[in-house]
Amino acid sequence: MDNNNKLLAEVNGKKIYRNDVISFMHNIEGGARFQNEEGIKVLADEMVNQEIILADAYKNKLDDEDEFKNELKLVKDNMLKNYAMHKIFEAVNPTDDDLKKYYEDNKELISPNKTYTASHILVDDIDKANKIYEEIKLGLDFKEAAKKYSKDPSAASGGSLGTFPKGVMVKEFQDGLDSLEIGEISKPVKSQFGYHIIKLEDIQNEEPKAFDEVKEQVYQTYLMVKRQEKYLEKLKEISKNAEVKKYY
Repeated sequence: MDNNNKLLAEVNGKKIYRNDVISFMHNIEGGARFQNEEGIKVLADEMVNQEIILADAYKNKLDDEDEFKNELKLVKDNMLKNYAMHKIFEAVNPTDDDLKKYYEDNKELISPNKTYTASHILVDDIDKANKIYEEIKLGLDFKEAAKKYSKDPSAASGGSLGTFPKGVMVKEFQDGLDSLEIGEISKPVKSQFGYHIIKLEDIQNEEPKAFDEVKEQVYQTYLMVKRQEKYLEKLKEISKNAEVKKYY
């Protein structure tokens, strides 16, 4: 007999098996510290106590109280939302051929053979951008200029965008990057976000990784993208039947 199927206790006819206690252990914070025979007994005692509390709650009809019913509805609604999302997502079940095709179609993003290290300063209008560009030309440190003027969250780190593959930035920004030599700073570049002053710090060229090397990454990326597509398709289908009022 499997030791994990061992019956440890009964409360009012409710059987508590070792498996139940182990599941309970895995679902409580710091449960790993009970991973010994004494710990199993402690948790089994606690499960017995909770069953006694539960029986008493039913006896006193706490489940009929409005406060409990409201809490139960919130829990049910959240579980149902998660289950509905699961039903949408379960349709995404890619084959190896699906993953290979996705890899070939998106190889540059999944396994980029060209990456950039860059910083930028983002402002709202061209006059301000030109003024900052001139200040930098006259000797203002780029990082200090970013901290002082940029409206982008990257300002706090001196405008640093880190290292990223080709194609993840908007076209105008990418075109600005491709016009620069390493160490060079661009004149203001307009995009949908405002005006960027870009500093190209480095370019790295590598051979793209083979599909088998990045298969798990391809799988996770595919799931994320295709699940989002299914989610948006479902919303488009059902939103016309919803009465929505937004006040923001």
